[in-house]
Amino acid sequence: MAAVGLMLSCTRPLAPLLRPGVPKMSPSQLHTTAGCASKDYYEVLVLGGGTGGISMSARMKRKVGAGNVAVVEPHEKHYYQPLWTLVGAGAKQLAASSRATANVIPPGIKWIQCRVQKLDPDKNCVYLENNQKISYKYLIIALGLQLRYEKIKGLPEGFNYPKIGSNYSVHTVEKTWKALQDFKEGNAIFTFPNTPVKCAGAPQKIMYLSEAYWRKTGKRSKANIIFNTSLGVIFGVEKYADSLLEIIKSRNITVNYRHNLVEVRADKQEAVFENLDKPGATEVYQYGMLHVTPPMGPPDVLLDSPVSDAAGWVDVDKETLQHKKYPNVFGIGDCTNLPTSKTAAAIAGQSGVLDKTISSIMKGKTPTKKYDGYTSCPLVTSYNRAILAEFDYNAQPLETFPIDQSKERLTSFYMKANMMPFLYWHGLLKGFWGGPAPIRKLLHLGLK
Repeated sequence: MAAVGLMLSCTRPLAPLLRPGVPKMSPSQLHTTAGCASKDYYEVLVLGGGTGGISMSARMKRKVGAGNVAVVEPHEKHYYQPLWTLVGAGAKQLAASSRATANVIPPGIKWIQCRVQKLDPDKNCVYLENNQKISYKYLIIALGLQLRYEKIKGLPEGFNYPKIGSNYSVHTVEKTWKALQDFKEGNAIFTFPNTPVKCAGAPQKIMYLSEAYWRKTGKRSKANIIFNTSLGVIFGVEKYADSLLEIIKSRNITVNYRHNLVEVRADKQEAVFENLDKPGATEVYQYGMLHVTPPMGPPDVLLDSPVSDAAGWVDVDKETLQHKKYPNVFGIGDCTNLPTSKTAAAIAGQSGVLDKTISSIMKGKTPTKKYDGYTSCPLVTSYNRAILAEFDYNAQPLETFPIDQSKERLTSFYMKANMMPFLYWHGLLKGFWGGPAPIRKLLHLGLK
């Protein structure tokens, strides 16, 4: 979210419930649960209680009323995952990234605490794992993506050994901080997989933070820091890539392009990489610390689904987020095939556009508001500096502030560490934040 860019019973009105002498309700009582009788039809059905799902449910509540909206989400907790970069580096506590799902779903909206089993857009319904069928008038798919650690031989069981962590999972992010603290000497390896990933800058953010930590603790001279990435470039936007390459050079970090992690031998502290430019060729690296960015892909329920493209991503128009085949189906966030980075900042920009799109469809009009691919990646380079990357579908900078955001700045770091989490919980999830475009226009005096 750049700069400033960055689960069923009836619910009664809150005011009478909060009168003196009347017991207060817990957050979960504000929503209904799957164990109670639920309706089998909603005007708007939202699949997923992550960033995209919660932000859109808030917007739809204002549009059609809380009783006409339901969110399907199995998990009890909601996480602000961008904070995990700092959790893995010991700069934030994991608890700070968590809220109860009951606290983030807008009051009055139905929370169906269950998993989606099948989507049937031809009949305007979905089937849940509890064998319930829910019909809808409009469907918003916000199912995120799936971490596939099992695609790497030796994982996830390898996380039971020391010296290995991953900032991408709530179960392994604190292992990163442990591995970072326990590092003594040798290769410190950071990986980037050969799949789409969420927050493509995160695999190297933890590398820069690790380097800074070891400098601070006097271990830097004993660390051979290596970034093995499946990509052919350090970052997809040239302006920010140039700045990152300068940092990499000044900090004596080794980058091996087109190297993909295929196996972890945790008992031997060995990582095996395939050379993507030499099919079949592999290299074995000994490590003193290993940070794994797992392969990722669409959720299983989307594979071979009518709403998905050949790769399993929800097939939507890249400008309106409306499904290409089903006009009453929409997608947002990581589960879609939008050709932009999968970040919370991108979801912010998408949510504002999707709100307008659905409004137009509801009125029988053609959507006119267009999503330009805006996304942001605050590239944390130390414990008090960050590069604020913002860009569009064309991999061109789309910066909020009238300064060169490719430079490391203290202000950019504090936006990442403090302002963006606040904006996430109190703006984006409540449906009030659609990205920094209006602020950008103001600060650039109306110029693009």
